[in-house]
Amino acid sequence: MARVKICGITSVEDALQVAAAGADAIGLVFYKKSSRYVSVEQAVEICEALPPFVSVVALFMNASSDYVHEVIADVHCNMLQFHGDESPSFCSSFDQPYMKAVAMGSKGGDANDEDDFNFTEYADQYPDAKAFLVDGHAPGEAGGSGQSFDWQQIPIDYPAPIILAGGLNPNNVASALQMADVYAVDVSSGVEVEPGIKDATKIQKFMQEVRSV
Repeated sequence: MARVKICGITSVEDALQVAAAGADAIGLVFYKKSSRYVSVEQAVEICEALPPFVSVVALFMNASSDYVHEVIADVHCNMLQFHGDESPSFCSSFDQPYMKAVAMGSKGGDANDEDDFNFTEYADQYPDAKAFLVDGHAPGEAGGSGQSFDWQQIPIDYPAPIILAGGLNPNNVASALQMADVYAVDVSSGVEVEPGIKDATKIQKFMQEVRSV
C-alpha cells in the first residue's frame, strides 16, 4: 500500500485526526505566504501532541538558511521538504534527510511538454534526496492549490521514491494509484473544508481509497 502524507496541518486537533486515520506523516508548512503556515510555536505544540510512528515533514519554499536552522532547532521533524528553487547544496546543508518537490504543471494548469522539462535530468542534480514529490503547481508557485497534472508524466523506475501530489482527493486517489506506481501520495486541499482546516470525513475516505488499491 502506498504511504500517505497529509500536508498543511495547522492545529493539534487536525494532527490527531490524521494520526487516528492512519496517515504515515504530516506536513507542516513554514512558508509565510501560505494560508497553511504555522509558526514555530504552533509546530512544537502539534509535534508534542502526535502519537508515536507518525513522521513530521517540515516544508520550506525559498527560505533563508537561517530560518531553516531556526525551525529545525526547535521543531522535531523527521524530514525537510524543499518546494522552491533551492539548490542541491542548499538542500544538503542541514544534516537532515530531505525531499525535493518538482513542479510538473504549467501556468495554465496543463502538464509540461516533455521537450521543455526532463524529470530525470532535474532529479539527478539532487543525488542525496530521499524522495521527489511531483506536484501539479507551476514552477515558482507554491503547492497546495489543488492543481493536478498528467499522471502519465510520472517517471517510471526512477531509483529514488516518488511521492504524488497535486489535485488528489478521495474521489480520484485510487485511480491515480492505479495509473502511477508511486511510493506515497501527499494531500492537502483535497481533505479540507477550507485552507488549513482539515475534514475528518474526507481524511477517512481518502485513507479508505488508498487502502483499496
